[in-house]
Amino acid sequence: MNHSRYTLLILSMFFSYSTVVLAESSEQSKLPFFALCMDTHDEKKRSIDEQNEMLRDLGFDGVAHLWLDGLKERAASAKTTGLTVQQIYFRVDLDAEQPFDGRLAEFLPCVKDQGTQLALLIYGGKPSDASLDDKAVEIIQKIVNIAEPLGVRVVLYPHVDAWNEKVSDCVRIAKRFPNKKVGAMFNLCHWVAVDKSENLESVLRAAMPYLVAITINGTGTPEEIQVQRDNWLQPLDGGSFDHKKLFKILDDLGYRGPVGLQCYGIPGDARIHLERSMKKWKSLQLQ
Repeated sequence: MNHSRYTLLILSMFFSYSTVVLAESSEQSKLPFFALCMDTHDEKKRSIDEQNEMLRDLGFDGVAHLWLDGLKERAASAKTTGLTVQQIYFRVDLDAEQPFDGRLAEFLPCVKDQGTQLALLIYGGKPSDASLDDKAVEIIQKIVNIAEPLGVRVVLYPHVDAWNEKVSDCVRIAKRFPNKKVGAMFNLCHWVAVDKSENLESVLRAAMPYLVAITINGTGTPEEIQVQRDNWLQPLDGGSFDHKKLFKILDDLGYRGPVGLQCYGIPGDARIHLERSMKKWKSLQLQ
């Protein structure tokens, strides 16, 4: 047998296999990337269709929706543009006679079995007040009873000044539900407002069994933001926070869930800051 030809055959097989493995590895490492609150301060005041088309053209995988109004239109438009309605944000008030919007059962079927998450921001109590846990669990269970048959996952969204202000609050409540029916989130802008840089890995490690989504943005370190909260919400390429470190921790922990780009309050033309953030996101994926 011609040894040169045999060597070339072996090398060809090796490189073909390596290409397949690298392609599979790249696909496995790709985290779904969606945008949230990109419409709240957009000076162009784009319609839902225009928002979704913009996100698709920029390379986003999905979109999030704030509250219930317009949700049916968002879902129909997302289907047309090929986006996933990744999350719906939903307010709960522990202190109210009607603790959540009674239209939920009417609106939620429009995202049935699409992998959508219903993210709860919970108010009506002092931040992290565990004495309200039983009451919260009872209310959340009612929401789960509506969402679960539709294939919608209930997740807890830690928000500064809310009752579930910290990631640990969300994990504490998620543990009360069997079979991990309720998940927890990590939201970078809200974490830097209430925690310390040194706690990042331990917070994520403790949350990991329940962690089903994270949101990111350009921001400063906790030590900077807690002195002055100006510019705590910036395009992804802004601020001093080390996103590379965050994703190294998440990768080591095995996180493979969706990543949301937090855009709330960012002024100007949304397309401009979304382009900046997408460029930064792509650079992070290459590191």
